[in-house]
Parts: sequence; structure tokens; C-alpha cells
Amino acid sequence: MVLSNWRMPSISWAFLYMLLLFAHVSNAFYLPGSYMHTYSPGEAILAKVNSLTSIETELPFSYYTLPYCNPPGGIKKSAENLGELLMGDQIDNSPYRFRMNVNETVYLCTTDPLNEHQVKLLKQRTRDLYQVNMILDNLPAMRFSRQNGVNIQWTGYPVGYTPQNSNEDYIINHLKFRVLVHEYEGSGVEIIGTGEEGMGVISTDADKKKASGFEIVGFEVVPCSVKFDPAVMTKHKIYESIPPVTCPAELEKSQIIREQEKVSFTYEVEFVKSDIRWPSRWDAYLKMEGARVHWFSILNSLMVIFFLAGIVFVIFLRTVRRDLTRYEELDKEAQAQMNEELSGWKLVVGDVFREPSCPKLLCVMIGDGVQITGMAVVTIVFAAFGFLSPASRGMLLTGMIILYLFLGIAAGYVGVRLWRTIKGTSEGWKSVSWSVACFFSGIVFVILTGLNFLLWANKSTGAIPISLYFLLLFLWFCVSVPLTLLGGFLGTRSEAIQYPVRTNQIPREIPARKYPSWLLVLGAGTLPFGTLFIELFFILSSIWLGRFYYVFGFLLIVLLLLVIVCAEVSVVLTYMHLCVEDWQWWWKAFFASGSVALYVFLYSINYLVFDLQSLSGPVSAMLYLGYSLIMAFAIMLSTGTIGFLMSFYFVHYLFSSVKID
Repeated sequence: MVLSNWRMPSISWAFLYMLLLFAHVSNAFYLPGSYMHTYSPGEAILAKVNSLTSIETELPFSYYTLPYCNPPGGIKKSAENLGELLMGDQIDNSPYRFRMNVNETVYLCTTDPLNEHQVKLLKQRTRDLYQVNMILDNLPAMRFSRQNGVNIQWTGYPVGYTPQNSNEDYIINHLKFRVLVHEYEGSGVEIIGTGEEGMGVISTDADKKKASGFEIVGFEVVPCSVKFDPAVMTKHKIYESIPPVTCPAELEKSQIIREQEKVSFTYEVEFVKSDIRWPSRWDAYLKMEGARVHWFSILNSLMVIFFLAGIVFVIFLRTVRRDLTRYEELDKEAQAQMNEELSGWKLVVGDVFREPSCPKLLCVMIGDGVQITGMAVVTIVFAAFGFLSPASRGMLLTGMIILYLFLGIAAGYVGVRLWRTIKGTSEGWKSVSWSVACFFSGIVFVILTGLNFLLWANKSTGAIPISLYFLLLFLWFCVSVPLTLLGGFLGTRSEAIQYPVRTNQIPREIPARKYPSWLLVLGAGTLPFGTLFIELFFILSSIWLGRFYYVFGFLLIVLLLLVIVCAEVSVVLTYMHLCVEDWQWWWKAFFASGSVALYVFLYSINYLVFDLQSLSGPVSAMLYLGYSLIMAFAIMLSTGTIGFLMSFYFVHYLFSSVKID
């Protein structure tokens, strides 16, 4: 059963895959990511092109906005999933056609004389360092260059180049492709599910017929600029063979970008047999430069944080245990005397569970924090185990969005249950549920809409199309909101958490302090930040410098460590506030760990100033700051929720351990 060239939206083909899986459960297994395709000698292989991208502007543009050759059958867009659309990918077919194991040099086309607008656009894209991103059998084109004695690996090739000490620009119009192939002789292998970013099921029956041929395991390109004679080149037809082309070293023999110039496009392809096997073909893309520094930095950070957190936690546990033991062994008179002299936290026993300020906002932020944390944990766990292949473009973002939608149940449940605990009644739970569903999503929607107007104004493919806007609104109000309301309803049916002590009618006065408590809260965020700032650097580099990030195993370790440190920091800070008779611990517990978001945002600004010096223009800077603000806000809700829930459990346990007469 072969379902070739069939496309479905991401959500729909997930259900199709489940049907296929159950239909073949007796003799099949699931392969994450892309599927293996074997080609017979001479079989046509069509390359595709993605959006033009630049690390200077971060504004993607369509490949065909420049005067390139069009495919013979016209431009056809490939089906894209939700993640690809949100990332600004626009994958189209291209005129580049190869034939398996056929080395050839061919002619594509010659443009009409370049007009003023085309010259201006080509020069602008060249000066902004735009890259053409070509894809063959789901592999990006890879380019190698040598700078300062170091071999550098890039994906894609430049639109053009500007020589040093020159005002002239030259277009890349000849490409030398090197396709690495591995000869494959299958035994009992049959692809029954297809789709370029689809999922395959492989049968293991020995009786199945063999599949053999060549599989593509590498795709390299060497770009160059060559001045052709238009009068000679226009006599050729598309895909007609031409003599081999040598990349010139002299600028006089390169194709200049100038008005009335006719540009001829050609390419040559060489197929090279390789020992690389298909499952390992992405290894070349996922190699991280400076791996030794990366590993040692991460390990050093883990050791330091574990050491500090262990000391703080052990000392803290011993202090609280000793405090409780001494308190319970004394009689009433001695307890009263001890309360006056030493134990400030026991004096707030009648106020520690007093309703905090803005209780609804706290419940909403905790609910959204649970939703974001659950999404992050599940996504990183799946990625760490290899279920989110880099071959499946956009699947990481698509999976995160789907997880976020369905975790609305958990968000509504936690938010409403906390509301019931604080208020002692379920009245107003619908309002809390609606707020949980709209708070974080609404803020992100407003920021993205503002950024989208900037992208629309610049005619970038990164702009979200109107149809996708309606799809996102549909998912928000027809999936996320109902699930959040369902979670809220379940929260009303669950038993409210009972406080171990009664709250006094008159609130206790909080003693004056020599320094504001917010200083301690802000300072507490430095310890969680120390656990993630190294990974943050690599993540920012992957987003803004076009690098692959695939060390999800390390990211999972850092995430678990971050959860532990956030919990410990928040608990310690809560205990310190209770010791000085400050019973207003609710928001302080949230921001003790949530303040890490401030340092994340400041670090993002630092990265923009010192590491993204090539980023040019106010539009690019606004895009960067807008996305960084969304990231920091999500981190604040997630880390703040972790700290608050742990502090709530600690305070509940602490005061339930005290004997109150």
C-alpha cells in the first residue's frame, strides 16, 4: 500500500497514522521523522527551495521574489504544517532536476534584461547576506568555507557577494552540486506510509519483496558567479547539456548585478558513493562547534548548582527539623517564651493562609504556568528520546502548540482548585477559567499581531497569513477555551485543600524591615538563571544564527535541574520571610523563582548587543525583542508556578506539623 504524493494537515495525518499503526500492529513498528526513499539509476530527483533567510535582518522572503528561473510546470507550493507556517517557511518546487547517478552540467534559463527594481532588490539581498535554502530529499544544501584557517559549515548558499573594497555586487548563477548516495539493498522492507515530512511504517515480514536502489545521504553545494554570453546561452533549451563550467577567480569573468544585464543560470551535479547510512545522514548537520566547551560548561554548571542547592537544602532541612522538634517538646509557657524570643514564623500561624492580594490573577498565572511547564516537559522528553526529528521541519513547534491546547484541562483544573482553596467557594470559577484560557494566549496574540504588521509591511514570508490567523483563533476558542472550562469544572468537583490552621479575623502587623523584600526576591532569580544561561546561549544561536539545536538530552537535564533549584530557592525565601513575621508570602514565593525571567530578558538584550552585531535595522531589533519578551514571560509563568506550588506545599506541611491548642 503506497500513499505517494498525498498531503494532509498535521493534525489530520496524525489520525491517519494512528489508523495505519493499529492496522499493522502485528507486524510493524513506528519510525519517527522522515521516511527512507530509494531511487533507481536515472530516476528524476526534484530539488525544492525554502524561503530566503538572513542573520542580518531575520526577515524571510520568498525565493521567487528574485529573478530566478521558474520550474517548467509553474511554481507549486508544498503542503506545510502549522509549525512551518509560523516559522515563515515557504517551500516551493524549483527548476533544479537531477537524475540518480547521472553526472551532468546543464543549462536552466537566461533572464530578461534586469530592470531597476530587480537590480535594487538583488543588491539589497546580497548586502543583507541572504541565503538560498535548497532541499533535496528533505536534506538542506550544505556549503563549506574556510575563514581564518577554520573550516566553517553553512546551510544554503548566498544570493550574491560583494568583494572587499568594491561597490559592485555579483550574483551566484552557477551551482556545483555534490550528492552523496549510499547503495541500499533492502530485505523485507516496504514503505507503506509516505509524505515528505510524514511518518513511515516498515514491515518486518521476511516474505515481503526486497526494495533496493540508492538513498541520498548528503547534499553539498559550491556556489560561484560566472559571466556567460547571453547570445550563446539563449540558444540552449532547459536541461540541455553544456560543457563543464569552471568557477572564475577574476571578477571580470563573474556575473555583475547591473541594469540591462542578462543573467544565465546553470548547474552541474556529481553523484558520489558514500559509506554514510541513511539513519546517520543528519549527523553532519547536527554537529555542534565547540562541543568540548559546551560539554564542560554544562557539566561544570550542573556540579556547581547541585553543590550549592544541596548545601542550602540540607542546612535548611536540619534547621526546620530542629525548630519543630524543640517547639513540640516544650510546654505551653515555654512555647510562648520561645515564640517571643526566637520563632518568628510561629507568630504568623493565624495569618499565614490569609487571602493574598489579587487572588484571581495569582490563580490565572499559576494555571497558565502549569500549562506551559507541562508543554515544555513533554516536548523536551519526546525530543530527547528522538521522536522529534530535525528532518520533520516545523514538527517541534506544531507539537508544542497541540500539547499546549490539550493541557488547557490541567490549567483550568489547577487554577480553579487554587481559587476554591483561597476563597473557600466555587463561585466565580467560570471567570477564572476564561481568564486562564485568555491570559497568556491573549498577551502572545497581541505581541505577535504587532510583530506581524511589521512583517506584512516588509512583505516577508514570516508574516502570518490571514487564513492561519483564523486557524489559530479557531484552535484557541474552539479547542483551548472549552478544554480549559472543562478543567475548571473538574476543579469545582475536586475537594478543596484544607488549611491546617485557622485564620485570625484581624491581620497581624508586619514588622518594618531595614531593606525592601523585593530586593531579596529579585536576587533569588540569579541561582536558577545560573542553571540555564549556557543552554540559553545555544538556543538563541540556533534561533537567530540559523544553527541546528539537537542536544535535547542536555536540555532535559538542565530542565530537571531548573525545576529543583526553583523549588528550593522559593522554599528558602518563603521560610526567610516567615521568620521575620512577613506572612504575605504568596506573591513573593511566585516571583522568587519567577524573577529568573528578568535575567533571561536582560541576557537576551546582551546577546543582541554583543553576539548579534550583524543584526541590522529597527524592524529586526523589534522582532528580536518581541520574541524574547514572549520567551521571558513564558519562563516567568513556568518557574514562578514551580516555586509557588512547592512553597505552598512546604507552608502547608510546616504548619500542619505544629501543635496548635
